[in-house]
Amino acid sequence: MAFINGIELSRRFHFEFIEPLISRHFPNLRYASALIGPGSEVLGYDTKMSADHDWGPRVLLFLQEQEISNFDEVFQCLKSNAPDEFYGYSIDLTQTVITSLPRFLKGKLGMEISEGLQAIDWLTFPSQVLAEIVGGEVFRDDTGQLMSVRKQLQYYPQDIWLFLMASTWNRIGQEEHLALRSGYVGDELGSSIIASRIVRDIMNLCFLMEKRFAPYPKWFGTAFKKLDCANELLPLLLDVQLAANWKVREEALCKAYEYIACKHNQLGITDRIDEEVTPFYDRPFRVIQGSKIAQAITKSINDPTIHKLKEKRLVGGIDQITDNTDFRMFNQWSNSKNPTERNILRLVFDKILE
Repeated sequence: MAFINGIELSRRFHFEFIEPLISRHFPNLRYASALIGPGSEVLGYDTKMSADHDWGPRVLLFLQEQEISNFDEVFQCLKSNAPDEFYGYSIDLTQTVITSLPRFLKGKLGMEISEGLQAIDWLTFPSQVLAEIVGGEVFRDDTGQLMSVRKQLQYYPQDIWLFLMASTWNRIGQEEHLALRSGYVGDELGSSIIASRIVRDIMNLCFLMEKRFAPYPKWFGTAFKKLDCANELLPLLLDVQLAANWKVREEALCKAYEYIACKHNQLGITDRIDEEVTPFYDRPFRVIQGSKIAQAITKSINDPTIHKLKEKRLVGGIDQITDNTDFRMFNQWSNSKNPTERNILRLVFDKILE
């Protein structure tokens, strides 16, 4: 059986099964149908291997909140009419989620965005979650609400974008000399570990520069290869990863630094920065002075809260603060209205702003 990618399979599932059935049994129902949320197929990276679990013909159905009483009735209708297979794939209707858009968004983001987003709220949203909301495909949207939300969340507001880039440059600035210092004293393992952290920061910076949400680790490298910069930068980053000693590692890092410095200048968001690496004080290490570039970027931030935050700490957002998978899911820990549970990271930002 030829493999059908998940988006195409779900598109067929909607137009050949879901929509005709709802039109017949619920002709007045206004709803949205889409393939968004978690799943490799939403990002377009699914393969035949993906079909072994949590994959198959499915959609998310968004009903109006006032029609909550229809949720179960619609599901039972789908269940009683579903074939055993669809284009050769078994159907698991538990994967076809029926919900409302506000409930879905609150479960993903931990807040009611209809009440308005403050700038700092964006820093609590993992880029993977945002990619899941704006990725995939919408098959039907009777009210236009789903498309409106996807447009609203399409990318970070300008000042958040600047703050995240500045924070990532600052991370590079904090560690660029450490990868060399550790190697200089014979700690090649430590040097390579720090260099790998820098490589990840450079890759994250490139996602930001090209205004693309970076996915979680499984697809991070795959998505990076689709960026405009990948053809030139990827070989340099591989040289960093494969370097046998710190001097070779430094040479590869320097080439990568100079490339992203040039790419930064092309954005035109600061005065022109020096694209060449320079010595780290009097030591035999070459760096790009990432923290100075960070400070240059922050000069363009206008939002008062983000401006105050950058004066205190360039901590970035949740993706810069931690790579812990469970913590990044903190918005989904509880449905409680207790802000201590729902807004842990927001409390951290509030503490910094004191």
